[in-house]
This record gives sequence, structure tokens and C-alpha cells, in this order.
Amino acid sequence: MPVDAMYQALKAKLHDVVPDVELRYKAELAVEVNRLKKEKNAVILGHSYMEPTLYHSIPDYRGDSLELSRKAAQTDKDIIIFCGVRFMAETAKILSPSKTVLLPAKEAGCSLATSITADDVRRLKARFPGVPVVTYVNTYADVKAESDICCTSSNAKAVVESLPDDTIIFLPDEYMARNVAGETGKHIIFPGLSSRIDTEVDFQLVGWHGRCEVHEKFTVQDIARIRQQFPDVVILTHPECSPEVVDASDFSGSTTAMIRYIEQTQAPRYLLLTECAMGENVAAANPDKEILQLCSVRCPHMNQITLEGVRDSLLHTQYVIEVPEEIRMRAAQAVERMIAIGASGA
Repeated sequence: MPVDAMYQALKAKLHDVVPDVELRYKAELAVEVNRLKKEKNAVILGHSYMEPTLYHSIPDYRGDSLELSRKAAQTDKDIIIFCGVRFMAETAKILSPSKTVLLPAKEAGCSLATSITADDVRRLKARFPGVPVVTYVNTYADVKAESDICCTSSNAKAVVESLPDDTIIFLPDEYMARNVAGETGKHIIFPGLSSRIDTEVDFQLVGWHGRCEVHEKFTVQDIARIRQQFPDVVILTHPECSPEVVDASDFSGSTTAMIRYIEQTQAPRYLLLTECAMGENVAAANPDKEILQLCSVRCPHMNQITLEGVRDSLLHTQYVIEVPEEIRMRAAQAVERMIAIGASGA
């Protein structure tokens, strides 16, 4: 696609979101990236949290982290470039071990993924011997490898209910664990690694104090203020938000579920309580619907992925994601068990 055609395509979608001078510059970068993509026989995956000019220009596939990894596993391309954060690129490598997986930023971490380590999981399993471990896909490969089964934000309840055990360890997102406990009627505790357990307390879920630094910032007060100004707004939240925020919203679901909800419903206006770039991307994809913007919360890790970074990643084959085979095989088992139940959305 010529630069002018790319500029016009971006302008048609993003003229209300991105300044024109930036659109012209990003169009040039996007054309260069798409040229390099063909030369290198690469496929580009774009998570919903990517900034709009990247999201609407270079990805071959767009969506949530797990679905993108599954699509990448079906491609015949030699290189997978994951426009997301490190744990997402690791999941792509877990499912596509023979392909070169690149992350277009040196770090691009995640507060939730770094909230727990494989050693933490091993110590928890020692404290609760025989108790199965359910781990959210928003974790690193070595943590997945210590787990019995993974889950996504959309199938967490189904995964928990699929296990016959009376007690389950659910890691690492505190708020998602609390939301699952509410949905399943299970009592949850957060014992940590060193405190004693009150044997008189009945519990069915063991949680962990991990949080997404974006979703934990939304409050019930935010919702109250928005409803006061826009009484007819439909508010959508991600399950990584607190149970109080989820309860005060109209719909809670994964990134994919929120997008589908907006596409399939008609409301005066919508507001997504999630990473800001997703709200911008949803607005651009649904020009006939009014999407309110509450862009006070950006993910600093997702923001590390840029068009410049993708270009450099293709030019220099950087940064290569490696997962040791022993860890990859064990992590793949946990992911595949989840997929067998049914998995979409993260």
C-alpha cells in the first residue's frame, strides 16, 4: 500500500483520535513495516491495547492475547512479531516452538505477571499439597509450567468449575479471584507464604495478591461520577477490576467479550473501564456508536510497543523470545488443558 493510501486509510478511522501530523508520520512507518514484514516472511499480532495508529495499520491479526497466539500457531510464516507484552509473546512461543517469536521492545513487562514467581507457586503447592493450581494466562511461562491448568478472563469460572476438587489455588490476580469466588459461591482466602492458616476457617479458593496496575485504578466513585453526567451510559469493565467496580458496571468481560458486546448491542453511549488504547480502537472500529473516553489510565508496558520498535524488530531480528523446552512443554500442557475446556478472551 502506498504511503498516501495508508495515510488516507488511517485518517478515515482515526481523524477524531490522532492529530493529522502524526497520522502522516505513522503512515510512512506503517508502509515500511508492511514491506519488511513481507521480506522477512513474518506475521504481526496486534493486541487490543496497542496505540491506534499501530493497531489499525500493520497487524495481520488483532484481538486478545491467547486467541492471537492460537492464530499464530496456524500460520506458515517464519517469524511471529507480538505487539503486546512479554508474557503474550511467551505464550506464542509455547504454542509455536519452531517459529522465531519477536517482542518489539526490550522489556514490555506486566505488573500482574511479575507479581508471582515459579518459586512462589512451588511454595504454595507445598503448603497446600494435592490442591490443583489454576493460573491466569497473564503470567510468565515458568509460572504456567508449575500450574495444572490455565484460564482466561472469560473462562475462569468454567475452568474452576471443571475441577472436581473441593479446594483450588487460583493465581495470581486478586480481583479476578474475588470475582470468580463471587460467581461460584466459593469462600476465598489469601494466606500468603508464611502466615499460619486458621484451620477453623472454611475455604474453597486460595488466592494471591497480584493486581493489574491499570485495572486496579478504576473505582466505584469513577462510575458514580460518570453516571451522574451521562445517566444513559452503558459501562463495561474487565474482570481484573475490583469486585465493587464489576458490580457497579453493566457488563464485565474479557477484551474480546467487551468488543463483541458493543458490536451486538445498541445503547446511547458506552464506556470501557480498561486500558485507554482499547477504548480508542473500539471507537475507531465503531464510528456509528458513541464511546466515551476515560483516558486517565495508560499501561506503561503496552506503551513500549511502537511502530518504530516493530520496524527495528524486523530489521535486526530483535528481541527474540526463548522458553526452555522443559518449561515450554509443561506450560503447554496447562494451556492445552484450558483450550480443551474452551478458551477465548484475556
